[in-house]
Amino acid sequence: MDFNHFDESGHAIMVDVSAKQPTMRTAVAAAEVRLSPELLAAVKSGSVAKGDVLGVARLAGIMAAKRTSDLIPLSHPLAIHNVTVDFDFNEQAGTITARCTVRAFERTGVEMEAMTGASLAALTIYDMCKGSDKSITIGTIRLLFKEGGKSGVYRRDMENTG
Repeated sequence: MDFNHFDESGHAIMVDVSAKQPTMRTAVAAAEVRLSPELLAAVKSGSVAKGDVLGVARLAGIMAAKRTSDLIPLSHPLAIHNVTVDFDFNEQAGTITARCTVRAFERTGVEMEAMTGASLAALTIYDMCKGSDKSITIGTIRLLFKEGGKSGVYRRDMENTG
């Protein structure tokens, strides 16, 4: 089965996955937001002027994962069964990592849904905090884990998470 996104004439096409068997698919992706120590503490304590930054970012990530096929050309609309968005704080590095997990019983993977969810959660953190600090940056966006389908399990080496 050829999974090329181009036909013999060079035109972009959606990959035909109709012959594949559905399997349980899981993907976990992360996006890193770097901000000042003061703002990091305010986000963590829930005292940012715009309100519950993490609650809004969590909802944005979930909504984004569900809408991935509307945002990423040639991605397949999927019946997603579960999306979670969690946040890890690293005060020493000055970062919040948005971690999005997506699960579906499908014919194709959910990596793009997890990446989209993590990315939009990070963008929402920026949006909710930009009034306090314009120097916030969004850094590495990466796939951490995936399983299901023919390619099997992928787990990012956590010693080299960049």
